[in-house]
Amino acid sequence: MDSPQFAEHAAGRPPLPVKMVIAGGFGVGKTTAVAQVSEIPVLTTEAPITELAAALDNVDEVPAKTTTTVALDFGCVAIDDEIKMYLFGTPGQDRFGFMWRDLTEGALGALVIVDSRRLDDGYPAVDYFERSGTPFGVGINLFDGVLSHDLADVRWALAISEDTPLVTFDARDRRSVIDALLAVLRHSLGRSG
Repeated sequence: MDSPQFAEHAAGRPPLPVKMVIAGGFGVGKTTAVAQVSEIPVLTTEAPITELAAALDNVDEVPAKTTTTVALDFGCVAIDDEIKMYLFGTPGQDRFGFMWRDLTEGALGALVIVDSRRLDDGYPAVDYFERSGTPFGVGINLFDGVLSHDLADVRWALAISEDTPLVTFDARDRRSVIDALLAVLRHSLGRSG
């Protein structure tokens, strides 16, 4: 990347803006992932989980969670001198699903985050991106470093094709999140080229 052509490109033009969606079920690590990589203060719409919300959402699976995203998370990260990725994190609850179309419009791709202990929570996001035709990859967030199922079993359970990226990562680790985003970026660019 240190070629004269690259130096001319980098010096002459701003990075290409790329929209990437971070999606998945309730409490899988979407807000955490955006916060770990964003180079700007994250715009987040976290609100306390109320008793009413706790009755609607399945909070039993994530008892330590005290807040929830009610609209979106937004951040950005420069991948290199050529690409700047703008991240849009979706809310995970089904009742906020009506916002997904607006959040995903114009996205190059999506990273669907899944907790391998709760695979059922990944179905709505996988189904959404398959139906919309948006390229996506699946990132298994390793809570406490544990992968509850083999990747082949996760791929089968979520019924995702062999060409869909399936990676493990830690939403609390910047490099790990970037690696997961790069897997989706490569997949998305490969489909559009």
